[in-house]
Parts: sequence; C-alpha cells; structure tokens
Amino acid sequence: MDKLTDLSLTSVASLLRSGEMSPVTYVTSFLDRIDRYNPALDAFIDIDREGALRAASHAEREIGQGRWRGPLHGVPVALKDIFDVAGQRTSAHSKVRMDHVADRDAFVVAKLRDAGAILIGKTALHEFATGGPSFDLPWPPARNPWKRSHHPGGSSSGAGVAIAAGLAPVALGTDTGGSVRNPATACGVTGMKPTYGAVSRTGVFPLAFSLDHVGTLTRTVQDNAIVLEALLGRDPDDITSVDHPNPDFRTSLNNGLKGLRLGVIEEFGAAANPEIRAAFVEVCRTFERLGADLVPLKLSPLDSYVGCGRLILQAEGFAIHEEWLRTRLGDYGMRGRTRLLPGAFLGASDYIRAQQMRSVLAREFAAAMETVDAALCVSSLEMPCAIDDEAEIDRTYDRQARTPFNLTGSPAISVPMGFSQDALPIGLQVVGRAFGEAMVYRVAHSYQSATEWHLRRPDLDAADVPGQH
Repeated sequence: MDKLTDLSLTSVASLLRSGEMSPVTYVTSFLDRIDRYNPALDAFIDIDREGALRAASHAEREIGQGRWRGPLHGVPVALKDIFDVAGQRTSAHSKVRMDHVADRDAFVVAKLRDAGAILIGKTALHEFATGGPSFDLPWPPARNPWKRSHHPGGSSSGAGVAIAAGLAPVALGTDTGGSVRNPATACGVTGMKPTYGAVSRTGVFPLAFSLDHVGTLTRTVQDNAIVLEALLGRDPDDITSVDHPNPDFRTSLNNGLKGLRLGVIEEFGAAANPEIRAAFVEVCRTFERLGADLVPLKLSPLDSYVGCGRLILQAEGFAIHEEWLRTRLGDYGMRGRTRLLPGAFLGASDYIRAQQMRSVLAREFAAAMETVDAALCVSSLEMPCAIDDEAEIDRTYDRQARTPFNLTGSPAISVPMGFSQDALPIGLQVVGRAFGEAMVYRVAHSYQSATEWHLRRPDLDAADVPGQH
C-alpha cells in the first residue's frame, strides 16, 4: 500500500468503507506527521489529537455497522483558525481574539461533521486574514515546505502548508483577495474559490463581506471536487447563501478538453516574472495538445480590477475592526494594522464609486466569459520571497492576478504548472462562469491528468533554514 498520507480521497474511501483500513489508523498517520514536522513548519496553531482520535473511533464503529456517510467519512480536515468550532478557540491568529471560544460550529464545519469528516486542528493564517507573514503575533507564521526560509503565501498559509507537507488531506481556508489560491500556488497544491454565495460563511470571521469566500485546499482537483460538493447548501443565516444550481462537480471530470473553447487572459500575466511567463506559455501549449481551442480574452487592465478590489476590502475591513482599532490597536501586529487602518481615511463616496466600478468590471468579465467555456491565467506575478525580508514582501506580495475573481465572484482554482529554478512551485488559474465549478474542475483535472507537477512532494527533512527550529 502507498504511504497513507499520499492516498487520494477516492482510494481512502474505498479502503475505509471496505474495512481494509481503520479511520483510527488513517488519522493517526497524519497526527504522527504533524508531531514530526509541524515544529519546523508552524502550519498548525492548535491540534485536537484527543478529539480527532475519538471521532475516528466513532467513524470506525459507524462504518463497521454499515452506516457509511460518503467519501469524507473518517477523513481528517484542517481548518484555518478563522472557522468556529464549538468549544474551541477561534483566534484569527491575533492577540485580539486569543481568548475567544466559539459556542457553535460554523455552517461548513457542521456540513463536514454530517459528512463524517474528522476535525484534526486549526491552522495558522495571516492576522485576521490580512497583512502577510508576521513575527510579532502570538504564534509564528507558517513556513513554505519547499523552502522553509520562504513564505508559503496567505492568508490561508497554514492550510496550504498542511496539504503540501502531508499533514492533512483536506483543509478549509478563506479567500477575499486570493487567500486560498495564493498558498495553493506557493505550496504547489490545489486551491479552489467557488462562486460567491455557493458556500455559507456563517461562523467564519469576516474580512470583507462582499469579497469573502470559503475555499478548499487538497492535493488534487478530484479530491477538491469531493470536498466542495459536501459544503454546498443554502444557509438561512447567510443572506448571500444560495442553492447551487449545478452541484454535481464530478460526473464530467473525465470528459476531456476536446471541443472546449478556453480564453487566455494574457494581460493578467504580462508583468509576471520571466519564469512564470514561460511556464504559462508551456501550459497553453499543453492545453492545445489536449484538444482545447485557445483564444485571447480581452479585459480591462489588471490594475483596474486589483485597485477596485483593494479599496472595497479596505473600507469593509475597517468597518469590521473599527472599534478594536480604536481601543486595542497595540494588540494588532504591525502588518495587520498597516492593512486595516487605511480604511479609516476612505469616505462613503469612495466606497460607492468602487462598487460602481465593480459592477462595470463584473459585467465586462461576464460578457467575455459568455464567449468561452473557461479561462486561463497566471496566479502570482512573483515567486515567494524570504519570509523575513520585509522590503521584498512589501514589493511582491500583492503582485498577483487573483483579486479580479473575488471582485466578480467567479469560481477560480489554482493548480501547480511548474517549478522555478529555486524549486518553488508556480501556479495556474482556471476560471469559470458563475456556478460553473464543474467546468473549472473538468479543465483543471484534464491538465493534472496530463502532467505530473501536482505529484511532486517537498523534502521535509531538508535543513534549509540555518538556526531555525
């Protein structure tokens, strides 16, 4: 049998359902890896070993009695520490919330429990899902498993690290300006941001109400589709929540690319560094070899989308944090303060104009997408830099092409499309029409089926951070 922590969810489901493998054995394999590698990676803030093993024993009994709940039954899941779990701390990686204990599960946590999934622990993030890697918070920032001297993307940093390092097979994150797809890109895993409203955000601490999405991180596209299907469902407590009109993401996964028309958003990657541009050119050749018809997709400049999204995020983020920023400013880290405080200087007219511009850009994007089945573009414009290089983080961190799809609310996935000369992952985005997750997964899965980038694993025993850990 392959190493348990490398198995696909489909393989795991077969083994668990048949009784060939115990959920306790499976969960323990991840707990053992966490014990071994988390001290060097800081992916997890809290680990619920006792609770996870107790839930695994319960799952074993249920499955043994013929009450199998589906492909997540007995599967451990890591949660960005921004999701409420009843009786557990939700810190948002901040001193401000260190003592907050949730009184009920987030909607998606309840959905995971219903599916038989096992909550294994809470992962690190950037403070309140913004700012960047910081060393002035109660917990250290997560490190990139491919090169621990570098940052792993964010803000769902620990979630991306946990998947790449094999510390969990599934992780949930949040994505407001790219915060699931960024760590997926930087860590070489699969990260999906679904359509706005497809997954409830009840019980998830907000950053910007009109941009926030719950997202899923896994090793592969197929695993990701399994997880996202389990999270769907209208939530009456979330006014943006809707019933997904096309909730079957897996039936068409293996239908291939022949006959599909894919838009290439070249402008979004025009300013990317040469290694990323070269990887994207090769990706486009691969898609053509697989039978897709590639056409240019013309949109407004990337800066128009990113600038509009940034202003909305600043205004909405400040509204959420205003009272704490006035009364507990010193409890925020430097990067959190730096990101949240500019919202204080925005007026209502600034916010309204940004939302008006958003409507224009969203209509533009929807019209362009009517001409294609899905679209392709780069994810990051720069490679991850050293985690303690403040100046380079400031220069590179926001150079990305992910925020446009938070602005439009479109489904977008990041999958690995290569590696840099420094052996750091490079990410591709596949973007779809509203509620077109099935097509996004089909396109991304076709690419993964034809390539092997997603099969690479970091050497976690390499000592690449002198003096650290």
